[in-house]
Amino acid sequence: MAEPIRIGIVAGESSGDMLGSGLMAAIREQHPEVSFTGIGGAQMTAQGLDSMVPMERLSVMGLIEPLKRLPELLRIRKNLLRHFLADPPDVFIGIDSPDFNLGLERRLRQAGILTVHYVSPSVWAWRQKRVHKIERAVDLMLTLFPFEAQFYAQHQVQVAFVGHPLADLIPLDTEVEQARRNLALAVDKPVLALLPGSRSGELARLLPEFIACARLCQQRWPDLQLLLPCANAERRQQVETYLEQHEPSLGIQLFDGKAREVMAAADAILIASGTATLEALLLKKPMLVCYRMNWLSYRLISGMLKVPYFSLPNLLAGKRLVNERVQDAVQAQSLYEDIVELMEDSERQQSLNQEYYAIHRQLKQGASSRAAQAVLALIKGK
Repeated sequence: MAEPIRIGIVAGESSGDMLGSGLMAAIREQHPEVSFTGIGGAQMTAQGLDSMVPMERLSVMGLIEPLKRLPELLRIRKNLLRHFLADPPDVFIGIDSPDFNLGLERRLRQAGILTVHYVSPSVWAWRQKRVHKIERAVDLMLTLFPFEAQFYAQHQVQVAFVGHPLADLIPLDTEVEQARRNLALAVDKPVLALLPGSRSGELARLLPEFIACARLCQQRWPDLQLLLPCANAERRQQVETYLEQHEPSLGIQLFDGKAREVMAAADAILIASGTATLEALLLKKPMLVCYRMNWLSYRLISGMLKVPYFSLPNLLAGKRLVNERVQDAVQAQSLYEDIVELMEDSERQQSLNQEYYAIHRQLKQGASSRAAQAVLALIKGK
């Protein structure tokens, strides 16, 4: 019988909870005698995690809320550190949440405890000097994308590219007609999906131009079906209020959640930059990616960027695969012209599809299983 192993593991938000639960299940499959302690959500708890505090206590976003919650966050991290130093696990795994986890990992590693970080911060894109902090904090970095692994290898950080769980979850071929039936749409009429973001400020900056573009598209294709998934009740209210005030006659269908189903049903997608663009790629959808932030933040960040693109499809392809529009270039007429090209250029659609399939296969690696193998190899190597 294999020796029992004990793993400390911390995830701070829902995406990390999903990754953590998959990793935990894969570790147990390869090494049944294992126990997990730390912080996680419902999915990780279902896999046997002894969660020391509710994961929601770590789920903070933006600039102001983390500052207001800083004393509590520091207290939680201090308690975790005390716990793991008093009762050292065989390995500690921090999942994403780098502001919280990397400091904890550094202190644990200094005490001789093996540390793994799962999901790279965007250190390859800006503030690259953070890689030296990461080098001091982790024995192994697990990355979702191959270009991230290349960056860490260049900086002598032990790294393993494991692939992306979404690429394992989403089939290589998308059933468009079935997706439309599931959403009660006309199967034979064109569909444009609008995804202007899941955060209030992001949505406020992009929604007016997205809606104006949708109006132009509807004038060109009168039978066009316009779909917009809302991340939560607050975002739905925000969209409904805007439509009532500015476009009460625009025939746009709103959905609660269901972003993946909406994208699967679409002929083309007008989308805010973010993780959703990876889902759109895996669903093999022509897309136009937009990004807007307040002008001061943009001036600060744009000067620090070290990559020529901001959207995941282009970063993964290493070239301009999809059009990007940023800041003042997010204008309804320009968006409309790009969407017309996406909807009507069949040669470009075919070329995009080939690129999308290649990237999907590259990311479809059995991410949880590969990550588990890398973690167990690290423990064995010690």
